[in-house]
Amino acid sequence: MLKFDLSQILLSNKLRLLQLFIVFASIHAASCSKGSDSVETPKPVPETKGEYYSTSDATAAFNAFNTAYYSANDKLYYSTTERKDIGAIWTQAIYWDMAMHIYERTKDQAYYKLVADMYDGGFKRYDGYNWDNTTTWFIYDDMMWWVISLARAYNITKNETYLTKAKAGFERVWNGSYDPIKGGMFWDFKHSGKNACINYPTAIAAMRLYQITKDEQYLNKAKSIYNWSRENLFDISNGRVADHKIGNNNPGYEDYTYNQGTCIGAAVMLYEVTKEQKYLDDANLAARYTQQRMSDSQGILPAEGDYNEQGVLKAIFAQYLAQLAKIYPQGNYDKWAIMNANYAWNNRDLARNIMHRNYKAPCPKGVVQSYESSSAVAFMQLFTPVNSK
Repeated sequence: MLKFDLSQILLSNKLRLLQLFIVFASIHAASCSKGSDSVETPKPVPETKGEYYSTSDATAAFNAFNTAYYSANDKLYYSTTERKDIGAIWTQAIYWDMAMHIYERTKDQAYYKLVADMYDGGFKRYDGYNWDNTTTWFIYDDMMWWVISLARAYNITKNETYLTKAKAGFERVWNGSYDPIKGGMFWDFKHSGKNACINYPTAIAAMRLYQITKDEQYLNKAKSIYNWSRENLFDISNGRVADHKIGNNNPGYEDYTYNQGTCIGAAVMLYEVTKEQKYLDDANLAARYTQQRMSDSQGILPAEGDYNEQGVLKAIFAQYLAQLAKIYPQGNYDKWAIMNANYAWNNRDLARNIMHRNYKAPCPKGVVQSYESSSAVAFMQLFTPVNSK
């Protein structure tokens, strides 16, 4: 998986004092309010561009994505419309989730078969999901994305093989990545830093396995990692998620939608099980930061990914925003998500029906990456406009 610049961010004493003051003020404000009332009031979402997409459009968008990028031989996805090289290992797990999105939406057996086929494709290409193969798997978060998807695939299919692989993968990552002294998860085998892209997904995977097995160890591990992440990677004053923390240095704050999304997902899943309001408050705070600070003045999410794997990040964000929207409908996240997807759909390449990571610009006519095309497809499967047919 593509990694970002891990240079530490140095803060002046004055700025650090200001941060401490803001944190203190936010804690005081939270103590004077109840539950989600402490979350910022949603801003009105601007009207969408063009006519709303329909459920049939959502199906067409997924089918077009498959036509452009899916390799029936490899049972995985190409990296570009040139259909030469299979995409990055971790992104295939996200594409697998997308196949599950459309199956759950439509219950079409063709997509159920696709879910099974993609497992087989990964099995063949990634050494039978041999988690001890340090050539196939070279960073921990690549494994954890697959563990998350394997657990979800079990929930859909009840195929015990998927659950066995998910549990083995989780154990492998936990044993190699978890820091038993200071807490948190390292993203790489050299233990150079603790990134959001391994910590929040670990909490999500643990919660999925807990929901399946009811084994308390998974719930306890999810709470432990979430608490570490909240203390070290989450700005409780505004909902911003740091990308990484190296040693005792300050968190490295870089805005990425997938980090915001996995924070939301972990918090929502913990809230659903524990009913502790703090988790729902955190999820809303992270969502509002993404909507009000990372998006443009119209609420359109950032493009992310200038011809690299970052193009897939919003597909991850979409999945976990959808979970929040279901349990907190008063947040109006569905309207915001639909607006974003609608911009992308109305800017699609009409000849190929594929979309782009920059939702406000026409999809390029030439070579386009599967990473770039994926996120709007995910949004369209997860969020359906009112009165859509």
